[in-house]
This record gives sequence, structure tokens and C-alpha cells, in this order.
Amino acid sequence: MNIIGKRWTIHILLELHKGEKKEKRFNELKRKLGSITPKILSERLTELEAEGMIMKNIDESTNPPKSEYYLTESGRDFVKIIQGIKRWGLKWKFQNEECEKAICKYCDV
Repeated sequence: MNIIGKRWTIHILLELHKGEKKEKRFNELKRKLGSITPKILSERLTELEAEGMIMKNIDESTNPPKSEYYLTESGRDFVKIIQGIKRWGLKWKFQNEECEKAICKYCDV
């Protein structure tokens, strides 16, 4: 909970899960997450990497070097937990036609 409970952490994991392209650059994450500050995004990415939930791939053949982040097996497993929480919420706590679809356009879960 020290990591997952922090603001933006789940949003970052879901953003890395979304779409066909599973690797995302810092600025792409920043743009898609909207109001997150660069400092907080950097801190959360560092924490998630230290916890083994994401990996950072650095391509030093470009100038400047290109860094991309992606979910590890641990991170992908945690997304399954988020999906389970969503299913529980749909069953017991809220009605949302968009979220009742197999994959919701808002969270891709």
C-alpha cells in the first residue's frame, strides 16, 4: 500500500496497460495523464521501477537517449487486480453503462 496507495500510481499502471503499444515515453504518459506534474510522474515511475512493477528501457543509439516504460509481469498481474476491483464495483457499488462493456474507454480494463 505504500506504493499502490499513492496518488497517480494506479493511473500510471493503467496508462501503461492501455492500447496496443505497451511501451510509453515519459512525455506521452504526462500528456495522457493530464494534470500530473513532471516531478510526481518521475517519482512514481522511479518507485514503480524499484518495486519491480515497471521497467525502463533506454535506447542510447538516439540523441538524446530515448527512454520507454512498460509493465513487468508483476505490473500486468496487478492490472488483473484492478480489473477485479472494477468488476466488484460494477456488481455492488455503481452503475455505469460505459464501464459495463468488456473494455471501458476510460480505463481500458
